[in-house]
Amino acid sequence: MSVETARRNRRAASAAVAIEGLTKTYGEVRAVDGVSLTVERGEVVGLLGPNGAGKTTLIKCALGLLVPTAGAIRVGEVDVRSDTARAYREVSAMLEGARNVYWRLTVRENVRFFAGLQGIDPRTRRETHADLIASLGLAEQADTPVVDLSRGMKQKTALACTLARETPVVFLDEPTLGLDVEASLGLRQRIRRLADEEGRTIVLSSHDMDVVQEVCDRVVVLNDGRVVANGSVDDLVGAFRARAYRVTVSADLPLAARERLERAHRVERWSRTASGLRFEVTLDDAAAFYALVDDLRETDVDLVSVTAVEPDLEDAFLQLTDRVDR
Repeated sequence: MSVETARRNRRAASAAVAIEGLTKTYGEVRAVDGVSLTVERGEVVGLLGPNGAGKTTLIKCALGLLVPTAGAIRVGEVDVRSDTARAYREVSAMLEGARNVYWRLTVRENVRFFAGLQGIDPRTRRETHADLIASLGLAEQADTPVVDLSRGMKQKTALACTLARETPVVFLDEPTLGLDVEASLGLRQRIRRLADEEGRTIVLSSHDMDVVQEVCDRVVVLNDGRVVANGSVDDLVGAFRARAYRVTVSADLPLAARERLERAHRVERWSRTASGLRFEVTLDDAAAFYALVDDLRETDVDLVSVTAVEPDLEDAFLQLTDRVDR
């Protein structure tokens, strides 16, 4: 055994979630293709990727809901494939669509029921459950049958039931879907408290980049069933930091002048503002910037302002998954 293999095995042994060589195929389609990753205890990891990237398939395999074609998955010290029932004691999940609740029970009854499945006496958690329900904006609906709630309220109930189980590991698939702004902010705070104060591990899949950027310690990006990036938000954003500028000039430009600038300087995203005409441009160095200024002088317009554009997680994601508009 090589030193690197031994080191990787030690990391996996101490991890909250360890996935090694996970592959899931449907006929000729590889939904997940040889994915390996670990999630440390108390870590919040964001799982990103375009539709069809394999995120939900990976989560369902990790939960034992799908049998992988190949590979191994462990939650804590439990092998999910060989001891799925025991693994369920270590992990809870909310899957997209609010399907993991009983619609004929009230919100409060659902929360109590799912806590009981974990062996928790709900009578000892009355205040905790009330706080959980209230934090998601469900206090007034606590004694309403779920079937009578709106789609967003059903989503909140599913989230409350997932958190009420108090498992060491929690998977959340699109948890902010259908949440209002206040509830979404409350969820972000609760996720960080679960990790920072209770040491619980969260794997979060979401298209809401603001949520991922705010709460996650690390981001794993999937594309076509494979991991294309794995690192902190700052690392991913920094890797794609470019010399991008937002430029405003004093007057409109003829179409021919715009096309010349686009060919010469990678100019895009034209828009009119109260100050004039605005566009964005990516430049390789200072020389390219001066060349752009010279070309603008030839169009007989004045330069009003130049602002550096800082990339964010969404910019990095688009470049990693090749979804940038061209």
